[in-house]
Amino acid sequence: MPSFEQLREQIDSLATEAMIGSTKSTESLLASLSGLAQQAEILGLTGASTTVSKLSGKESLLAGISQLQKVIEDAPAEAVPGPPAPAVNALAADPELLNDFLVESRDHLTSVEGQLLIIEREPTAKDAVHSVFRGFHTIKGLAGFLELDAIRGVAHEVETLLDLARNGTLTLAPSVIDLILESADYLKTELNRVEEQMNGAPAAAPGDSAPLLARIQAHMRGEVAVVEAPKDAPKAAPPAPAPVETPKLAVVPSPASVPLRVAPPAKPASDDNVQKAAATSESRVVKVDIEKLDFLVDMVGELVIAQSMVTHDRSLEIMANPKLQRNLSQLTRITGEVQKTAMAMRMVPIGQLFKRSVRLVRDLARKSGKEAELHLSGEETEVDRNIVEELADPLMHMIRNAADHGIEMPEDRVKAGKPRTARIHLKASHQAGYVMIEIGDDGRGLDREKILKKARERGLVQDGSELADKEVFNLIFEPGFSTAEKVTDISGRGVGMDVVRKQIQRMRGRVDIESQLGHGTTFFLKLPLTLAIIDGLVVGVGGERYVVPIYAVREMFRPAPDSIFTAEGRNEMVLVRGGLLPVLRLYQRFGVTPKSGNIVEGLLVVVESESRRFCFTVDEVIDTQEVVIKSLGETFRHVAGIAGGTILGDGRVGLILDVEGLSKDANA
Repeated sequence: MPSFEQLREQIDSLATEAMIGSTKSTESLLASLSGLAQQAEILGLTGASTTVSKLSGKESLLAGISQLQKVIEDAPAEAVPGPPAPAVNALAADPELLNDFLVESRDHLTSVEGQLLIIEREPTAKDAVHSVFRGFHTIKGLAGFLELDAIRGVAHEVETLLDLARNGTLTLAPSVIDLILESADYLKTELNRVEEQMNGAPAAAPGDSAPLLARIQAHMRGEVAVVEAPKDAPKAAPPAPAPVETPKLAVVPSPASVPLRVAPPAKPASDDNVQKAAATSESRVVKVDIEKLDFLVDMVGELVIAQSMVTHDRSLEIMANPKLQRNLSQLTRITGEVQKTAMAMRMVPIGQLFKRSVRLVRDLARKSGKEAELHLSGEETEVDRNIVEELADPLMHMIRNAADHGIEMPEDRVKAGKPRTARIHLKASHQAGYVMIEIGDDGRGLDREKILKKARERGLVQDGSELADKEVFNLIFEPGFSTAEKVTDISGRGVGMDVVRKQIQRMRGRVDIESQLGHGTTFFLKLPLTLAIIDGLVVGVGGERYVVPIYAVREMFRPAPDSIFTAEGRNEMVLVRGGLLPVLRLYQRFGVTPKSGNIVEGLLVVVESESRRFCFTVDEVIDTQEVVIKSLGETFRHVAGIAGGTILGDGRVGLILDVEGLSKDANA
C-alpha cells in the first residue's frame, strides 16, 4: 500500500495523463482513479470513493480527479499518516527478495566505480556514462520497490545528475566524479545497514544523506564552481580540504590483458537489443546460495573418498571380475568429472578483486599528491572464491605500501630521470596448478643497506652476518619492521607485511620478492587454486600415514652414513648438494614407533618453508595422491605441525603436515 505522499503523486500523474493524452482508454483511467480513491479511503480520507463514483467520459474523469485532489488537500492534518519508522519494512523483510537486491546492487556499485575511473581518464566515454546511469537507475528502482527511501533518494539524485551529463548539460569534472563516488560509498554503507538488520541487528535509522543531497543539487543548479585539473598539475597537493588538482590516474591494460570495464557495446545499442541480451544472460545464470554450494563441494569430497575406498577394497581384488573392474573404472572417471565440475563452480575471476585496487590506487594518489598509472593483466584468471576473499586484505596492504613507500613524488621521479607518472601493475596467471599474482611498481625499490641497518638495530641480524638479497628482503615481513622515516595514516607502522605473510601461509602459499634499488619492487604470490583439495605425497612412519604437500617437497633420498653430522652435540645435519640441512626425526616429533631408528635405513624428504630448507625422516614413500582436506575440529586446530586430516583410499586417516610448523622444530 502506498504512503500518503505516494498517493498524492499518483493522482497528480493520473491528472497529467488525462490532460495531455495517454495510450490508455478513458475507461482504464477511470478504473485507475477508482482504485486510488479506494486507497485514499484506507488511509483514512472518508468520502473519497463517493466523490468519484458513477463517473463516465473524459470530462467526468477530469472533474473526478479535481474533486479527489480537493479531498486530499482539505484532509485534516491528523488524518495524514506520518512517515514510517526507519526499519526494514514488511515487503523488504522477504529474505530472498532483499538478498537478491543486496547482491545486484553491490554488483552495480562495483561496476559504477570502474566506469567512473574510465570517465575520469576519458571524459568523452559516453558508453561509460550510460553504464553508470543505468547502475544508479536500477538501484533506485529496486530500492523504491522495497521502500528503502534513503537508498532510493540518493540514487535518484545521482541519476538526475548523470542525466544532465548524458545530455551534455553538465561536465563530469573530477569534483563531480568525487561526489558520485561518495554517493556510491553512502549506498554501500546503507546496504550494509540493511544486511545487518536482516541478520538480526536492532533497527537503525539511515545515515544522514541531507548534506550529500544538498551538494548534488547544488551541482545540478550550477551553484558549485567546477575547476578542471590543469594539464601541468602542481607538484605538491594543496592543503585545502577539497583539492582542485587531480593527480593523473589511468587504468591501462597490457597488450595481453582485458580492459577493466563492464564491456559496453562499441555502438549504442537499442533498448530491445539490451533487453534481449539481458534475458539471454539471465537464462544462462542461476544464483545459488554460498552455503548450498559449499555443502555440495563437501559432499562431492565425501563421494570421492567413498569411491576411493570402494576401489581399493581388497575383497574386490580377490574377486578379479573383469566386468566389475570396468564398472569401477567408469565410476572413478565419472566421480572425477563431478569433482572437477563442483570445484569449478567455486572458481571466480580474480578481476573482481583487482577492480577494488583501482579505486584504492586512485584515492591514495589523490591523497598523497602523487601520480600513478595502474596496469592490469590476467583479470580473467580463475581461482577459488575462498582464495579471493582471503586475499583481499593482503593485496590491500601491498597496494598501500606500493603507493606510499614504493613510488616517489612526481618531482623526485623527474630528477631521477623517470616518467613523472609512476607505474603500479597487478598481474595474475596460472602456473602448474597454482595461481601466480604479481604486485609491482617502478618506484625507489628496497634499500638493502637500510633494511640491514634497521634489522641490526632490532637484533634480528648479528653484526658481520652475510645475507643474500633474498634473505635481506624477507626481513620486511618481520612483525613491527618498518624503514619508513615517518608514519602516515596510510602506512609506516610495520603492521602490514607480517600480516601479509601469515595470511598467505594460511592459504598454503608463499611470497617472493625481487627488487632493484631505484628501479622498483615486485612481489610474487604463489597460491593454490583451491583450499579444499591438495596434491600430497603420502609417507609412512611406523604404522601411521602422513601427507606432505607436494608444493613444499624438493627431493627425496636415502642418506649415506658419512653424510650425517651432529652440530654442537645435539642437532643432526645432513650433507645435501654441498650444504648442510637440519634433520627432524618425524617419529620423535609425533611419538610414533618407527620401523627402524637408524636414519640411513629410512628416507629423507627435503622440504622448503619460508625459503628455509630442512629434512625429516620417514620409513617409506607410499604414493602421490590428490586428497580432500578435512578439519580436525576446534580441539586439534592449534596442534603444531598438523594442518588437517584426510581419509586415504584404503579408508585410513592420514594427517596433513604443516611444513611451516615443523620447520621451527627442525631449526630449534
